[in-house]
Amino acid sequence: MQKKVTFKYKDTGVDIDNANLFVERLKPLVKSTFRKEVMGHIGGFGGLFHLDLTKIKDPVLVSSTDGVGTKLMIAQMMGKHDTIGIDLVAMSVNDVIVQGAEPLFFLDYLATGKIRLETSVQVLEGIVKGCQDAGCALIGGETAEMPGLYGSDEYDLAGFCVGIVEADRLIDGSGIRVGDRIIGLASHGLHSNGFSLVRKVLLDAAGLGLDDQIECLGQTLGEELMRPTKIYVKSVLNIIKNFTVKGLVHVTGGGFIDNLPRILPGPCRAMIAKNSWVVPPVFNLLQEQGNIEDDEMFRVFNMGIGMMMVVPEKEVAEILERLQNLGERAYQIGSIEKRESGQQQVVIG
Repeated sequence: MQKKVTFKYKDTGVDIDNANLFVERLKPLVKSTFRKEVMGHIGGFGGLFHLDLTKIKDPVLVSSTDGVGTKLMIAQMMGKHDTIGIDLVAMSVNDVIVQGAEPLFFLDYLATGKIRLETSVQVLEGIVKGCQDAGCALIGGETAEMPGLYGSDEYDLAGFCVGIVEADRLIDGSGIRVGDRIIGLASHGLHSNGFSLVRKVLLDAAGLGLDDQIECLGQTLGEELMRPTKIYVKSVLNIIKNFTVKGLVHVTGGGFIDNLPRILPGPCRAMIAKNSWVVPPVFNLLQEQGNIEDDEMFRVFNMGIGMMMVVPEKEVAEILERLQNLGERAYQIGSIEKRESGQQQVVIG
């Protein structure tokens, strides 16, 4: 009689002991993000957050979930994993803050073919740094080892954030009126959008390598592409506490063309003066190498503006001064005008 083979989970490529070691390594990192409202510890079935309602009368919870798209491929090609977690946090917390909400806590999901301890720790270090920059707590997450679905050196990321805002302080663009001004806050470059086009233009068509030193960038192509998404939370919270902000736009996928209309009332259109800020050289490189038209550039990329504020004209000067004091590079980039029937909601010229 043939002897039956005894199988263990580890034989499939899933190493529970290695996963447990990873959790132990990340516990002190995660704890560094905790706010006073956090209860319990990492490793429970659910993250606990004691909502303090003593300072808020009519709370609205705001949530967002996102990933970092194919920028992950650049990180994996370069073997650089310490900043991609910042991108992950930024994509969600910046979406929460545009509605006036303070991000409270964040959860992550890391899926991989095989847990590479040092790689996974580097990814989590980036997530921790992003949470610290946003002032939110990392209260839980999931690391899934899935051999067969992912290659042994491949991984994917997703994140989830919850924030809170007083109901009468919710920012939704409904108060935007003709005559208001648009302030743009500078980005760190590409952030986390448009990387499928970036790879096609710069790596495939132009034949550039990630280690190539690019004179106009002042660094290698890979270093430029891996610059993490800027987190605007603390600066925006400061501004909305002291000034009138009628609308906020996180410039992500869809660029200017698709994101601005999300907050504009029907009778209004945004007039953008495209020479009113400094466009980072990576966008000029992309446009030249790919022969990309202006409209396409402004629909895919942030073009150097990662966040927009719609504010009353009389407060523009003070807001710009405050933003500068907060370390932001900010510009008045446009205005709100009346929109006639059939006119586009965003005009760039």
